[in-house]
Amino acid sequence: MAKDKISIVVPCYNEEESLPVFYDAIVNVSKDMKGVDFEFLFVNDGSKDKTLSILREFAKKDKRVRYISFSRNFGKEAGMYAGLSNSTGDYVAIMDADMQDPPEMLKEMYKTLLEEDYDCVALYSSRHDDYTFLRKFFTSCWYKLIGIISSVPQQPGARDYRLMKRKMVDAIVDMGEYNRYTKGIFSFVGFNTKWIDYIPPQRVAGKSKFNFIKLFKYALEGILAFSTTPLVISAMIGLIFCLVAFIAIIVIIWKTLAYGDPVSGWPSLACMIMFMGGLQLFFFGIMGMYLSKIYLEVKKRPIYIAKETEKDI
Repeated sequence: MAKDKISIVVPCYNEEESLPVFYDAIVNVSKDMKGVDFEFLFVNDGSKDKTLSILREFAKKDKRVRYISFSRNFGKEAGMYAGLSNSTGDYVAIMDADMQDPPEMLKEMYKTLLEEDYDCVALYSSRHDDYTFLRKFFTSCWYKLIGIISSVPQQPGARDYRLMKRKMVDAIVDMGEYNRYTKGIFSFVGFNTKWIDYIPPQRVAGKSKFNFIKLFKYALEGILAFSTTPLVISAMIGLIFCLVAFIAIIVIIWKTLAYGDPVSGWPSLACMIMFMGGLQLFFFGIMGMYLSKIYLEVKKRPIYIAKETEKDI
């Protein structure tokens, strides 16, 4: 009977300190999971430290190690896509190298997929003790907002850490869109997912690569990728203002004809013009963001460019 094979996809960006710790941990887990073959697929996302050198050493001493090194930094979304599309396992896991995704939980996740009717086991965190107050507040608001405006449900506090069956992985890879918001894609493809709540441990080294600006851009990406509600809202507000303006014109004409009331109040008129001008620019900006996504999609640029793999050493 053929053994099941699990591919571990690990996007890496400047993880030279974390990689040795992670590699030792995942190797120990693979030893405990007897009867299962493993493939460790690291994706170097244009790191500027010694990440690539460490991956080369891993590949030389361990035939299970594969890696893809990008020609530049394409982002974690591209890294996950590259790993998923090049994985060969019957099951595929996505993990971070910073040890906030505990490798030992892989045993429970694999057992769940074997014994229960699920296609994916994913982790989420209902507590964020390491977040600042502002980040907790905006994160909470974000999930409430996306739950309202998107037709694709998303689990609050969802991590990228998950173990999936091959059918689900193939469905995700088939969605070859350039503007990728993987958390939404995971939900969009469907499949039965079991969610496990856990508290992420501290990073073994380094700091998170996501600052507030990057997280804000990522949130916008999620809205633009899985909701057209902002366009509907802008159209509705435009319609409301047209109706208000029409009513105001009728009132002004009536007052002028009935009472001879002259039109006055240029300061309020100037404020209204500025307000309406700003509102128009805001909604033009929303439409511009959607248009820019279409522009990037139709150019058909590659999601990533590989410069080196383990086959080159």
